[in-house]
Amino acid sequence: MSYLVIAETREGMLRQVSLESVQAATLIAGSSESISICAAVIGSDIQAAAQELSAFVTGSVYAIEQEELEAYNAEAYAHALQGLIAEIQPEFIVLGHTAIGRDLAPLLAASLDAGQLSDVISIQRQDDEVLFTRPLYAGKAFEQKRFVGSGPHVVTIRPNNIAAASEADVSGSVIAYNPPAAQLRTIVQEVVRKASGKVDLAEAKVVVSGGRGVKSAEGFKPLEELAEVLSGAVGASRGACDAGYCDYALQIGQTGKVVTPELYIACGISGAIQHLAGMSQSRIIIAINKDPEAPIFKVADYGIVGDLFEVVPLLTQELKAARKS
Repeated sequence: MSYLVIAETREGMLRQVSLESVQAATLIAGSSESISICAAVIGSDIQAAAQELSAFVTGSVYAIEQEELEAYNAEAYAHALQGLIAEIQPEFIVLGHTAIGRDLAPLLAASLDAGQLSDVISIQRQDDEVLFTRPLYAGKAFEQKRFVGSGPHVVTIRPNNIAAASEADVSGSVIAYNPPAAQLRTIVQEVVRKASGKVDLAEAKVVVSGGRGVKSAEGFKPLEELAEVLSGAVGASRGACDAGYCDYALQIGQTGKVVTPELYIACGISGAIQHLAGMSQSRIIIAINKDPEAPIFKVADYGIVGDLFEVVPLLTQELKAARKS
C-alpha cells in the first residue's frame, strides 16, 4: 500500500511543511512493513529538494520538472499529478494546508471522486481506524473525522502542528517523472512577489504581530527588530492591513493566514474574534496593549499593559543583551 506526499518548495528549498506532511503520512500508515511512502516534488530547479526529501521517505521521490510548472498553476499541477496518482494508486494523498495545498487539494479530490479533510492538526490511530482532528469555529471547538471506504483520500495538514519527519532507515530514490504536456487554459506569465520577511510566516516558530496600535507603517519597525532578534516573522491584524500600515501578505486571521507558532507576540492588537481565528492555537501568546480590558488578554498566556513603543524596544534590548552574554 502506498501513500503520496505532495511536497512544496520555496525558491528551490524544501518547505518545512513538506517534512510534516511526510510524518503525517507515516502516522496514517502505522507500523506496517508493507507501507511505501512516496513523494512528488513539482516545479523547476527541484533536484536538490527532491534529493533532500528522499532521505525522509521509504518509497520513491518523483521529481516533476517542466517549464510550465515553474510557477504554481492549479490546472498544470493537477494534470502533472494525474498520471502519477494513477500509476502508484495511493491510499492517501497528503499536502500542507498552505495557499497551494488549499487550492490544489480540492481539485485533486474532485478529479479523483475522493473524500477530503482539510486543516488537520493531529492524527491518531485507534485499532484499524485513523482519526483526524481539525478545529471548528475559529478554534473554539474540535471535531474528529474518519474516512469510510477505500481510497484515495486527500488530507491537508496545518503547518507547525505535526512534528517533522525524521530521516528514514532506508532512503528512497529520486525518479524523474515526465507527464505529457498539458493543454492549459491559463498560463502564469510572471509572479510578482512581495517579501514578507526572511522567515516564512506560516511556518515561523516565533511571530511578532502588530495591529492598529502600531499607528503607522513606521510603527512596524520596532516589531521587525524584535522579530529579527527572535529569528521570527512579522504578522499583522486585518485592521493594520486595512489602514495601510503593511501589506495584506502579513495578515493573520479568519480572512488571512492561520499560524500556530511556539511563541506569538501580539502588539497593539485588540483581539477581535476574526484575528483570534488565525492565531489562538499558538503555544504561548504574549499580549502587549495599553488597554487592560482588551479582549486579547483573555487568550494570552502572558500580558503586558503598556505602550508597545516603550515595551517592544526594551524587550529587544534585553534579548540582545542576553544573547551577547
